[in-house]
Amino acid sequence: MINLYKEILPVLERTFSILESKIDKPKFIKRGSYKVFRYADKSVEAAIIQKLARIISGLNASLFLLKGGFVQELGVLFRTLDEFNEDIIFLCQAMQIGQVAEFHQKYLDSFYKEELDQPDNAFESTQKKYPTPRKKIQAAISNIPESELNPSDHKEVLRTVSQAYSGYVHGASCHILEMYGGNPPHYHISGMLGTPRIVESIRDAWNYFYRGLLSVMFAAKAFKENDLVKELYVFRDYIEKKFGKTDWEKPEKIMKKIKRKKT
Repeated sequence: MINLYKEILPVLERTFSILESKIDKPKFIKRGSYKVFRYADKSVEAAIIQKLARIISGLNASLFLLKGGFVQELGVLFRTLDEFNEDIIFLCQAMQIGQVAEFHQKYLDSFYKEELDQPDNAFESTQKKYPTPRKKIQAAISNIPESELNPSDHKEVLRTVSQAYSGYVHGASCHILEMYGGNPPHYHISGMLGTPRIVESIRDAWNYFYRGLLSVMFAAKAFKENDLVKELYVFRDYIEKKFGKTDWEKPEKIMKKIKRKKT
């Protein structure tokens, strides 16, 4: 499976390079006593490119964490990828409808806002950021007309996925104790190679590499790169066949099974 993930990364990187070339490069500007790169046009397109950069970088980093057996840290990384993938869908929707709605603009205002209003003195800075609540982004995604799930179930799926990895970020006891085991039982503080957690994590990584591929497809479609989208569909079909994921069950049917188990 690791080799399959390595096949996906060059495709993501190539797509990223093509899409990035469609917008102006960041400018090297003076801010306080130093210079930084910033986008002059604080656009949806530039936000998508930046989120894609984090997704692809994160997927590359996940392979290093898997190689070292750092499962807890991988969980933290997966939690960030959950949000970045949601952000891509959320932002691409604005491009698809050809309109930056009020909630998209509020997201962009927060996204581009500087951390410090006095860049040379962090202590005296009074800048406050008000990021768009995650539940609002998830609600916006759930209401996309093309969704195969009803908005309520779709939103609950996104919330559940997000919650699953939050314990790795915040250091919940039940998540930390996944590091404990062996004979004699001990904390694996130098990685978890040779434990069942590695096999689980390699398998789970499929969700993130596949969703990363879907995110670049969303972006390519939003950028109206139709020929590129066609290429990505062919590659997606190829990856699904190699992974044995050609017979997808309808989301509504899956949700009915889950709800029956709950009762």
